[in-house]
Amino acid sequence: MASTANPFAISLSSNPTSLRKTNNSSDSFLRVQSPNSVSLRSSFVSPSSIELNLNRRVSSVSSASRVRSRICASSAPVMESAAKTDSNAPTIVDVDLGNRSYPIYIGSGLLDQPHLLQKHVHGKRVLVVTNSTVAPLYLDKVVEALTKGNPNVSVESVILPDGEKYKDMDTLEKVFDKAIESRLDRRCTFVALGGGVIGDLCGYAAASFLRGVNFIQIPTTVMSQVDSSVGGKTGINHRLGKNLIGAFYQPQCVLIDTDTLNTLPDRELGSGLAEVIKYGLIRDAEFFEWQEKNMEALMARDPSALTYAIKRSCENKAEVVSLDEKEGGLRATLNLGHTFGHAIETSFGYGQWLHGEAVAVGMVMAVDMSHRLGWIDDSIVKRVHNILQRAKLPTTPPEMMTVEMFKSVMAVDKKVADGLLRLILLKGPLGNCVFTGDYDRKALDETLRAFVKS
Repeated sequence: MASTANPFAISLSSNPTSLRKTNNSSDSFLRVQSPNSVSLRSSFVSPSSIELNLNRRVSSVSSASRVRSRICASSAPVMESAAKTDSNAPTIVDVDLGNRSYPIYIGSGLLDQPHLLQKHVHGKRVLVVTNSTVAPLYLDKVVEALTKGNPNVSVESVILPDGEKYKDMDTLEKVFDKAIESRLDRRCTFVALGGGVIGDLCGYAAASFLRGVNFIQIPTTVMSQVDSSVGGKTGINHRLGKNLIGAFYQPQCVLIDTDTLNTLPDRELGSGLAEVIKYGLIRDAEFFEWQEKNMEALMARDPSALTYAIKRSCENKAEVVSLDEKEGGLRATLNLGHTFGHAIETSFGYGQWLHGEAVAVGMVMAVDMSHRLGWIDDSIVKRVHNILQRAKLPTTPPEMMTVEMFKSVMAVDKKVADGLLRLILLKGPLGNCVFTGDYDRKALDETLRAFVKS
């Protein structure tokens, strides 16, 4: 039986003249004066349903000098192909959060441009947090970038074990131990050098140490470059659930040197592309179509294709974060497939599957459920399966998963509100989604039974 109608729902529409909020029988309209700008000024907490059909189009621009793309929830024509820029000049995407705004630098060889990092270090002490895989490759280069021509800055480092299973309280303590032993003060800067685990853990350490110190993100995986380093979500895992302990804490900047992807294992590359695919499904249909045409180039690490995919993903993420920093509703749509995926990671064991692999399966399950609800047509289901397979990502859960495993972990998901599990599902044409608890529970049960044993 279908659940009762939503007591509160929010609908975001691509119609430039209005955003409609419905509350039972009365409707209120937020008028937007310009079709090129949307601003959400009213606050809302945990709405039970949000419908996103903005299908946002973000622009790609280029010049011979530094490229800056400011994201303020703007809508502009999309370019079909990757932008070409001066290889020495970073593309810059701004995350617009008022006085806490910060730039995302994207380009090749950025670690060889010391000024990009140094201008975001305000004190004399820096702690670089990295892991045993990344440290031999890039730690010395980062230390040089922080200190070259800047002798007043001293750099400490802490090298952590590599892997999702170490994203826990014990490993977090090692960062605090190093910071305290080094007598770092409130003007120090933490630098996260690594993938999503390091970025999340270092960011949470920075948010907590001395009640908050500056930090910088230097992501070295596709996953962290297109998603986890942007937007200020930091935290660690608990044995009962992923990312249940953490804080929203924004960095001073994000520096994405695409050259670091040259040392990335193929499996990690595919894992990161799951998040790239997600953006196309939930809000950027033209980007998804570009991915369908260029997936082989992405898998072959074509530099221009990768740079474009990273930039376009960051633009999408930055725009959503600028509208809903602390996930009051809209930002939750970025978690397509994550509720199912986190259940796989938690039940199967952190690190057994990469995050993007679990999210890929989670997206397939969310798409299957959307189709069972009659919200999308069969062609979208087929296109999702096809593109994930071309990215060499799994499309079915591990055999050990059961319906009960999924349900027990999903019951403590961060998107549960007042006992109601809210999910991100696709609805309508490609590029549209909903964040809702208003769905037929039979569809969820049918999806779970279709993919795993009972």
